[in-house]
Amino acid sequence: MAPEGTDTVDDPGQLSDLLEAEGYLADPELATSLFCALKMPQPLLLEGEPGVGKTEAAKALARALDTPLIRLQCHEGIDASEALYEWNYPRQLLAIRLAEAQGRELAEVDLFQRQYLISRPLLRALEHPGPRPAVLLIDEVDRADDEFEAFLFELLGEGSVSIPELGTVRAALPPVSLLTSNRSRDLHDALKRRCLYHWIEYPGLERTVAILARRVPASSRTLAEQVAAAVARLRSLRVQKPPGIAEAIDWLVALRTLSLPQLDAAAAARTLGAALKYREDQQLAEERGLEWVAAG
Repeated sequence: MAPEGTDTVDDPGQLSDLLEAEGYLADPELATSLFCALKMPQPLLLEGEPGVGKTEAAKALARALDTPLIRLQCHEGIDASEALYEWNYPRQLLAIRLAEAQGRELAEVDLFQRQYLISRPLLRALEHPGPRPAVLLIDEVDRADDEFEAFLFELLGEGSVSIPELGTVRAALPPVSLLTSNRSRDLHDALKRRCLYHWIEYPGLERTVAILARRVPASSRTLAEQVAAAVARLRSLRVQKPPGIAEAIDWLVALRTLSLPQLDAAAAARTLGAALKYREDQQLAEERGLEWVAAG
């Protein structure tokens, strides 16, 4: 059953139109996956190379639904105190001192009440009051460790979390949960079983040009086409970090900032750092020839 507040989106095509109105061009397959995540509801795991638009998809979905985006950026060593909640120790200490000053006894249970709890992203997403469900983005989940993946099972599978001092917190309006992964490591099957799945490919040339035109509207279409084609050529090299849409946008903005009317070899030499972020990758491009990069 679809969550309350999402019944205004009737089909993937309508969702695609809403995303496009927010500046995000989703292909039919991605729009369908997002629609299913919204309606079933079930978490959606988005995988793909860095820079293909996984995080932007979540941001655009939140804007399209007119609901908050609550983002949890994963990293090595992340734990519940960062992701779910932590206790406000200074406030608890203040309560103890105040009780002592008033000659009152303060039981331990009194210190672990809701007013002393600091909500982190996961708890905020579960407790979001609506009227529409929040979009919960668990970004780069592959950077977290196995224990954190297991920690997510209850939230993703049941829309609830357990807080030892308070009990189980259940979402009255479960969030639309999107997880992203750059596949720096394999995720557990148990996590994947709880999610829908979609792999985001690099967009083709025409879609790349359309995205660039929307994100950098002041640029000429010719320059956008040149950048899109150059990025595609760079991906054909054995670079460590193939440039994605994010890098293509940066490259186009750099050319615009420098008032360069076209991408030729000289312009590529000045702005290559917007597209390639490793010296070794830049050397590969230079060895292949900047004339080839710029003009094919």
